Amino acid sequence: MKVIQLHTNQKRLIKKALKKNKAAQEALYNHYSPLMLSVCRMYIKDLHFAEDVMLKGFYKVFTHLKNFKHEGSFEGWIRKIMVREAISFLRVHKKLYCSEELLAVHSIENSEQFQTESEVDYIQKEIDNLPEGYKLVFMMYAVEGYKHKEIAELLKISEGTSKSQLSKARKLLQERLKTQIKEGNADE
Repeated sequence: MKVIQLHTNQKRLIKKALKKNKAAQEALYNHYSPLMLSVCRMYIKDLHFAEDVMLKGFYKVFTHLKNFKHEGSFEGWIRKIMVREAISFLRVHKKLYCSEELLAVHSIENSEQFQTESEVDYIQKEIDNLPEGYKLVFMMYAVEGYKHKEIAELLKISEGTSKSQLSKARKLLQERLKTQIKEGNADE
């Protein structure tokens, strides 16, 4: 199998993929699929569903490749497709719910740095356990860098709801992390 250096030949690969060249499509898929699976996984807990969403996303990537204008990064363009596919999946499966109810939560008084792998795994688990609406807005804003206006348009909610969901997600995470820190200190 011939190895193709993606960073130097990306435009050439994209041109070949546009012409339905299977080797070029496979090279692009092999390069970007691990990262895009992690993007889908951030939104969708179940790995199998996340894989399905990623595959549907890559189908859209290759069928809409002509729309990529080489103005931004190719990775960013693919990432937007994956995020939109994840949102569509959540909407279809009725897992997208943006609640307006108030949560009784408190912020962490002392911010702590999480540095070990188990701490990072714990944080990922807590993000996964957020209500779907909170998680979606949190991921889009904090991880993907979307603005509230963009989130509102994509999710068909108001900007105020987007801001509220982000605030509630942060507070809920802070409360859960605060509890974990207290329990961790009690174990010592």
